[in-house]
Amino acid sequence: MNTAILADGPIVSADLLRRLDQPGPRYTSYPTADRFIEAFGPEDYERALRSRMQGASRNAGVAPLSLYVHIPFCASLCYYCACNKIITRHHERAAPYLKALEAEIGLHAVELGLHQPVSQLHLGGGSPTFLSDEELSGLMAMLRRTFAISASAEISIEVDPRTADPQRLRHLAALGFNRLSLGVQDFDPAVQAAVHRVQSFDSVRQLLESARALNFRSTNVDLIYGLPRQTPASFARTIDQVCALRPDRIALYAYAHLPQRFKAQRRIDIGALPPAPDKIAMLAQAIEGFGAAGYVYIGMDHFALPDDPLAVAKRQGRLHRNFQGYSTQPDCDLIGLGVSAIGKIGATYSQNAKTLEEYQDALAQHTFPVVRGLALSRDDLLRRAVIMALMCQGRVEFESISLSHLVDFRRTFAAELASLRPLQAEGLVTIDADAIEVTPLGWYFVRSIAMVFDRHLQADRARDHYSRVI
Repeated sequence: MNTAILADGPIVSADLLRRLDQPGPRYTSYPTADRFIEAFGPEDYERALRSRMQGASRNAGVAPLSLYVHIPFCASLCYYCACNKIITRHHERAAPYLKALEAEIGLHAVELGLHQPVSQLHLGGGSPTFLSDEELSGLMAMLRRTFAISASAEISIEVDPRTADPQRLRHLAALGFNRLSLGVQDFDPAVQAAVHRVQSFDSVRQLLESARALNFRSTNVDLIYGLPRQTPASFARTIDQVCALRPDRIALYAYAHLPQRFKAQRRIDIGALPPAPDKIAMLAQAIEGFGAAGYVYIGMDHFALPDDPLAVAKRQGRLHRNFQGYSTQPDCDLIGLGVSAIGKIGATYSQNAKTLEEYQDALAQHTFPVVRGLALSRDDLLRRAVIMALMCQGRVEFESISLSHLVDFRRTFAAELASLRPLQAEGLVTIDADAIEVTPLGWYFVRSIAMVFDRHLQADRARDHYSRVI
């Protein structure tokens, strides 16, 4: 398939999609999480928290925090899933986990004090809606006792449509949640059966209608292309159905089949996976379909309606990116709570233990459950600024980077600028005397552009542990 696809302005050809399809990071951080080291532990994390408070004391103020809470439990296994999860139908397992979360929150209160301001809160998983209404109420009360969650805060939760109904959404709204993300992946019954995630179109439609009636600020639908038994024709139907539902945002991810890393994926019949040309056709169809339905391409597989805050932020150059993806929230410190959760404090990244036993054991010893992380070097901070400017604003001003990091941009990145020339020839970027700018076409390949500035990736010959760009 070499037909050019018209989508939201630029011409995206299947041939270009094919040539730029390669493994690469999603850049929810730089350096990426696979660069974290075990030499960074609980003591380093405590020092980072104390440095935050010392900085706040010197500056007579503290910037708001972002909170992420990981709920690892799921009642059933989705074969494609690469998340850190615990499959169980024993709902009583949630109680000791919530107790451990309470202990972890308490350790943060010791270091930061009570009522640190919070402008963003996200519950992810796993399936946060594995928790009962009473348990979700208890968790939110626990967080509000410790942190000062702003009245205007973005409070979001990932919802499994199979474990939610309109009554449950009413309870979430009463708890203060104002953004929902629904895991759909695909509406085709054959695909759903192949990945062990069966849910009806009507159930999702009912939830979205209820969310609108309850005045949730924003709704998101997650989709995956490249799943077993998907075809361009079947996925075109899913695209049409999602457009008919008209969520505020759509996240469209490429399925990465990595059974050597993710045990659940070994249940997928590799012979049922769509061939590469079909996968490329599905992406091209999605770009065209969502563009024709009025969605704005945000970047990195995300689409939003023009009046959604994410689309507005992109137009106004206020887009940001963190471990949850694109955000309207300014770059801020992130506290990750729960098993495997990732945090960012100052110039450090940290990650909690990935197993429930190790996580709970650390907290039983009154120790932060951090098992690895990274203290960013000067070069890391410089390259992070460049990569995030590309990913969020689509433009890197040489003078701005040079002044803020005390470097000569053109001299420091001479090799990278040379490596961008082929992408410039493809029409993905423009380079002039003052800046690099991502073109409308280049936004579809912004990962490939950012990869040029990733020092760790350029030194890494084995990239197959990353998902593919397409």
